[in-house]
Amino acid sequence: MRRAIYPGSFDPVTFGHIDMIERSAKIVDELLVAVLNNSAKNPLFSVKERVSMLEEITSHLPNVKVTSFDGLLIDYANKVDASIIIRGLRAVTDFEYELQIAQTNRIVNPNVATLFLTTSLEYAYLSSTIVKEVASYGGDISHFVPERLIERIYAKYNKES
Repeated sequence: MRRAIYPGSFDPVTFGHIDMIERSAKIVDELLVAVLNNSAKNPLFSVKERVSMLEEITSHLPNVKVTSFDGLLIDYANKVDASIIIRGLRAVTDFEYELQIAQTNRIVNPNVATLFLTTSLEYAYLSSTIVKEVASYGGDISHFVPERLIERIYAKYNKES
């Protein structure tokens, strides 16, 4: 069985993330969408909230499971017996960073491969950081995230849609 991990902060989940999840789910038997619990960051949503949102958004995909992890991704891949890590690339600058991480992971565990997928063009500009910036000023985020998440995002900034 080809089990893959698509890791990220997903704070919040965007249309770009959803596109990557849907495309990845078509090429592996099981996809673990793994929410990173990064204690060095101050996220907008808790890990529990991000997992819940992702479960809601991916409920139509039978081979997708949403989990969370902390620590090194390669250690988590070993723990869940995943042989593939999927990473999205928006630009050349993403590639340089992601390549370095992929090569390091390959040294640590040569049985885990990294698969790079380029972001669909309509989402190449999109990031969770952009969503948070626009939402913090009460701007329209309907082009960036699913409608059912909009109120939850604005609520974190005490804004209304």
